[in-house]
Amino acid sequence: MARRGGFSGGMPGNMGNLMKQAQKMQRQMEEASKALEEKTYTAAAGGGAVEVTVSGKKEVLSVKLAEEVVDPDDIEMLQDLIVAAVNEALKDAAKDSEEAMSRITGGLNTGLGGFGL
Repeated sequence: MARRGGFSGGMPGNMGNLMKQAQKMQRQMEEASKALEEKTYTAAAGGGAVEVTVSGKKEVLSVKLAEEVVDPDDIEMLQDLIVAAVNEALKDAAKDSEEAMSRITGGLNTGLGGFGL
């Protein structure tokens, strides 16, 4: 009777290597995620009139306003500048995260760990 493909217990060599690589990648992703959370990103709007700093955890850390941008008659402009600066800082954080994860996964976008910012 012919033997059918199967293994005599344990993982085949390639599967064992694949598991080791996956574990290594997971550790690298965890380390990169922690490092990204500790970074800060600063962006400005209105030619520097509004400056916002966010953390890698997507938290707004500070908002700096130039005196000349605080016009009680034009609150909408100030609000728009703050929103623009926050969005730009968050975009920078997300881009940094995407690049870090891409270096680890070799460009595969597998959704492992949900590390997108």
